Amino acid sequence: MNVRAKFRCMSIQHIHTGSADCSVANVVLAPVWEQDGVNRKWSQATPQGKLEMTITNAEAIGAFELGSEYFLDISQASVEA
Repeated sequence: MNVRAKFRCMSIQHIHTGSADCSVANVVLAPVWEQDGVNRKWSQATPQGKLEMTITNAEAIGAFELGSEYFLDISQASVEA
């Protein structure tokens, strides 16, 4: 089963590493409550939780905007022997 969830960017905290060429940020996403819509498929009531990531890639950090909403698509990773 795959799960699609809508999350909102709640914070972006840039971390100063002392190095001019190193971008680091903590990004926190929280689920969006919807009367109807995507999140009702995985959470029948008010969805709870958060995704917190420490990102060390400037381009990836730039993909997030405070207050914007994003879809998280979750599927099982296949394990190769």
